Amino acid sequence: MRAGLVGGKGVPTTVTAHPAAFVTLTAPSFGPVHSRRTGAGGGVMACRPRRDGGTCPHGRPVSCTVRHAADDTRLGQPLCPDCFDYAGAVLWNAHAPELWRRFTMAFRRYLARSAGLRVADLREALTVSFAKVAEYQRRGLVHFHAVIRLDGPGGPDATPPSWATLDLIKAAVDHAAGAVAVSTSAAGDVPAKTHVWGSQIDVRPITTTGDLTDTAVAGYIAKYATKAAECVGTLDRRIRPTDDPADLPVSGHARRLITECLRLAALEEFAGLRLAEWAHMLGFRGHFSTKSRHYSVTLGRLRADRIEHNRRQHDISTGRLPFDDDQVLVIAHWRYLGQGMTPGEALLTAALTGKPLPTLTTGTERRTCPNSS
Repeated sequence: MRAGLVGGKGVPTTVTAHPAAFVTLTAPSFGPVHSRRTGAGGGVMACRPRRDGGTCPHGRPVSCTVRHAADDTRLGQPLCPDCFDYAGAVLWNAHAPELWRRFTMAFRRYLARSAGLRVADLREALTVSFAKVAEYQRRGLVHFHAVIRLDGPGGPDATPPSWATLDLIKAAVDHAAGAVAVSTSAAGDVPAKTHVWGSQIDVRPITTTGDLTDTAVAGYIAKYATKAAECVGTLDRRIRPTDDPADLPVSGHARRLITECLRLAALEEFAGLRLAEWAHMLGFRGHFSTKSRHYSVTLGRLRADRIEHNRRQHDISTGRLPFDDDQVLVIAHWRYLGQGMTPGEALLTAALTGKPLPTLTTGTERRTCPNSS
């Protein structure tokens, strides 16, 4: 991720001069949940205060005046689980990868139209490079963080055109996020739905100095990489056919999302979404991290470099290749040979053979060593 911002691993350092932005795309609301909000001064604000209070159709309060702590288990839980649209949340997670794909297409179309080019001709003037990670929110929905960089033709080695600016990236993101949608038809008791991005869209420029540097972005990505669906209170393994959702060690909100995945998976219209297989991921079956080929070094090249390094080290250790005299060659090879008898086995052997237990003499001390064979 960092190599695509400052260079390295085959990426030239001149890439720092290319316009790049840190983009966040979120999911829409499927019902009010407990949240922790902070004010401009950093103080924690009330969760969901409402002057007139009131209750929902199920008789639960629609207001919450609690100032939640960061580790409050209620964070992300619906104020009323019966009002929360669990079917919509699961289907949105399942279609989030397709929403991202359509977003990238609409993003490129906007750039081409802004430059007076056809989409097919855009690659002759500009290359859109990106790296994206998925992060689970506590309410059980994924949102995407992406680094979007504009390069010249062919990738980071080429200088982008003068009209490729940060303002253009922001305008293209705002347009593409609002222009794409994925529709699902009605099935069973689930009505037809149109899945779109949420209204909270953030575009922040990445610079070598300032609030959002390449180092800060790399730190954010590392944090997102360690956050899986478990932060929602779900499992870190797939749901087995023998599992009873009622007995799973998960939160109540996660249990209802998992149950909804299993329920929708039984409908023929949603069979292609493989919701039962990805119920532990609450319907999301995309990769946690993806990137375009031109963004930075490819994973295939990294794997090839590791294989070549291991092969060379093996050839050196076996004498097929020479090594420099000033290098330290460490050859560590372990092979399991076996183990002695346990104390019980030693006693049983002595009783059957009539021989005394093996002994071990160390200096002036003579003791029985039942673990020797």
